[in-house]
Amino acid sequence: MIEYAARRVRVLGTTARPSASWAIQAIRNLVMDLHDADCRARLLLRDRDGKFPALMDEILAEAGIKTVLTEIRMLRMNFIMERWVQSCRNELFDRCLVWNEHHLRHALGEYEHF
Repeated sequence: MIEYAARRVRVLGTTARPSASWAIQAIRNLVMDLHDADCRARLLLRDRDGKFPALMDEILAEAGIKTVLTEIRMLRMNFIMERWVQSCRNELFDRCLVWNEHHLRHALGEYEHF
């Protein structure tokens, strides 16, 4: 997740097999983190992946966050996140051999801080 205005990256979590329940929990954690940081998000721009159920949009709506869906095959609608993923792949994963999920979380945390 990237806060566009601040260009701050938040790695919500990692898993080998993401599912709808995992995505819902990640969104709940995000809403709690935003509340704790006294950060007011207005919009969440996301793609149309099937792992994002309607319950996720309801959780965001209760927090006052409007969900905006990207159009199909429109990478430019979410260009900042697409660029971050590309940079992460090129600058981190092309140069680092990840051993396990713990190591992946550590590497992503360091890259997020960078």
